[in-house]
Parts: sequence; structure tokens; C-alpha cells
Amino acid sequence: MNINPIIIVDDDPDDLELITEAFTELKVQNELIVFDNGSDFLEYMRKTEKKIFFILCDVNMQKINGLEMKKAIAADDRLRLKCVPFLFISTSKSSPEIERAYSYNVQGYFVKPLKFEQLVDMLRSMVVYWGYSLHPNS
Repeated sequence: MNINPIIIVDDDPDDLELITEAFTELKVQNELIVFDNGSDFLEYMRKTEKKIFFILCDVNMQKINGLEMKKAIAADDRLRLKCVPFLFISTSKSSPEIERAYSYNVQGYFVKPLKFEQLVDMLRSMVVYWGYSLHPNS
């Protein structure tokens, strides 16, 4: 199992709390690195030498939204070549937004569930899938 850190980026404190609680319930051994804005996340990614398991990012955020963050990663060779799986989590089911996300080569787009148990199941699926998937950070 991949025990590299999982990065969570979301500017909603309630959503961050629910996501971190769900990972805690799953008893993941991965360090959770949490950001409440895209600027701090991008700065961290430019500086860190850590291999990252995957990034779970909200789409709709205030300063820099998730799509802009993914676009910034794609435009920066050093960040792009880190080959970190990038997953969106959003309340939006907008087809144009989903198409745009995949046009930036996102590895998944998930809708935030209404029930905590569903969130736990969704995150479990992500951890299991990326745990089995071979990629440069495996």
C-alpha cells in the first residue's frame, strides 16, 4: 500500500473537517496535508520533494479555483513531471465543468456525497484504486 501523503485542498472548513474525519475513520496511514487555498498548495508543491499519493481538490474555491490549480500544474514542467494523481471533488455536476476538468487531464471527478458514510465509501475507493494503480509515486 502506498503510504505517501494525501493532499486535500478545499476552502470550506466544514468540508475539510468531514474529509479528514472520513480518512481518519478509514484508518489510512498516509499523512494528510491540508490546504484551504490554492496559492499555499501551489507554493508547497513547488518546494516539496515528498512523493505524493494523490491530490483531492475542490473545484469551486475563492482565490484560485481547482481548475486554475490543475492548469498551473500542467503549465509547470517541474510540477507536471511529479505525476501526482489529481482528483476533483465538488458539489457541482455541471457537464461543462466536468468536461473542462478532464480537458486538463484530471484523473477523476467526484461529487461530494450528502451522507458521511457515502463520503467514507468514496474515499475508500480512491485509496484502494490508487493503492493498486502503479504510477511514479507508487
